[in-house]
Amino acid sequence: MAILKHIASKNADYGEAERYLIFQHDEYTQKPILDDEGHMLIREEYYLDGINCDPFSFAAECMETNAYFHKNQSFNEIKSHHYIISFDPKDRDEHGLTGEQAQKLGLEYARENFPGHQALVCTHTDGHNGSGNIHVHIVINSIRKYDVEPQPYMEFDRDAKAGYKHHLSDRYRIHLKQKVMDMCNANGLNQVDLLTPAEKKISEKEYWAKRRGQKKLNQHNAELEKEGLTPRQTTFQTEKQFLRNAIEDISSTAVSQEQFAKLLSEKYNITFKVSRGRYSYLHPNRQKYITGRALGTLYEEKHLLDVFQENASQQIAKQPASAITNNIHSSAMPASSDFGSSHAFLFIKSDLRLVTDLQHCIKAQQSQAYAQKVKLSNLKMMAQTVAYVQEHGFQSKEDLDTALSNATAQSTTARNSLKNTEDTLKGINEQIHYTGQYLANKDLYSEYRKSRNKEKFYEEHRAELTLYESALRILKEKAQGKKLPTLKMLREEKSRLTALQSDQREEFNARREYERELRTVCSNVDIILGTHQPQERQLEQTHEK
Repeated sequence: MAILKHIASKNADYGEAERYLIFQHDEYTQKPILDDEGHMLIREEYYLDGINCDPFSFAAECMETNAYFHKNQSFNEIKSHHYIISFDPKDRDEHGLTGEQAQKLGLEYARENFPGHQALVCTHTDGHNGSGNIHVHIVINSIRKYDVEPQPYMEFDRDAKAGYKHHLSDRYRIHLKQKVMDMCNANGLNQVDLLTPAEKKISEKEYWAKRRGQKKLNQHNAELEKEGLTPRQTTFQTEKQFLRNAIEDISSTAVSQEQFAKLLSEKYNITFKVSRGRYSYLHPNRQKYITGRALGTLYEEKHLLDVFQENASQQIAKQPASAITNNIHSSAMPASSDFGSSHAFLFIKSDLRLVTDLQHCIKAQQSQAYAQKVKLSNLKMMAQTVAYVQEHGFQSKEDLDTALSNATAQSTTARNSLKNTEDTLKGINEQIHYTGQYLANKDLYSEYRKSRNKEKFYEEHRAELTLYESALRILKEKAQGKKLPTLKMLREEKSRLTALQSDQREEFNARREYERELRTVCSNVDIILGTHQPQERQLEQTHEK
């Protein structure tokens, strides 16, 4: 399979890219390899061509183009783009791919997809890690030298004009990957779908981190073996790979999102969170979360929710029908009752949804296909509801109702605490405002007190003195006879209240979500036990009483 990599460079030394293509470099440090006399060694086999430039004067010609268009003059501008097409190592033996043929394909690809740019195209036959895979380097100046015909992948009119920069949009990136696939398929080379997100995404940075880590580990283990000790670890594992292995282990048995988060924390000390439908994981040795998207599609919400549902369905299928009711009425775990503690309330939202009441669903009665679809969805939700009841240890339906009542009360208390903090913070902000107004005009008021003609001075500075007097009056009213607080004290109090407000808002949101989740569980349990009644019937019974 051929893959496409892209590197944007801000290095103003175009000659460095040319030296890398021609001379041997250490694959770990990327530094040139020198002989005994300190001279760089030429690569054993390489093929080099230039497009819209001479390959051996690429650096000078790029500098001329930049100067002509007055571009790439600042430090932060991207000076060049480096694309690498790496062919499958099997293509050399199975399909007779040679460096010369790969160079020809690379030239055609560069002319077609980077028109108007000065470009270096160089093919190497010495792949990383001794793989021997053939790969083509395409280095282009970020400034287009010539006008070209507009192409479908170009987003703006300027993308076809000279003097403008190479613009790699999402549509352009998809086009480039599609062209690599078409090129390999047309020439009978191995190829996979580059447009489908990888199940296990290994970035360039992670790849090299693993290689460097493994090299250091091997050196360390060799020293241990010399001392007669047996190494405990022989394979280096990146932080991302540690997360992948842990997620695969826990997801193989977890039946809900909440259980998944709990087991990750207990067994691997990994913190799990969901933000806007995106899964993120915090490695024990990190302070910044790693998203599931960075790990691969196997570690994102869509795949894992399907795994949880499948595990729950398998678990419920192994139990006899009577076990569902028994599990709801008798669970081994004690009911949770620690929500009133002073610690922050941590809540991981599950993916539970309401079970649809088919007897009162008009759409299901009108469409048999829709009814069948709802039945399958209901089975999954029932299985997840039973698993939820088991995990939280509700011993009876009364315990579940009590938990909902407590959650409602605690949600109300959290909302009131948040509102009180917000009101206090509003008052502090007003004090800061009037204290600033008071201090800004304090010196002027002192001059007014010392002036000989106070009436004239007051008339000349009426606005400032009025602001001073009103600010002083309001501050004294708020102080209620006490000493006026300093601006430093007020800002410190505001900082404290702001942090408290953030914590209280987070706790309130968590308790409110927990209350909503318990309502969903109670409704689903009523349907499972056959005690569910539509809202209209409940209102009728209330009026009858």
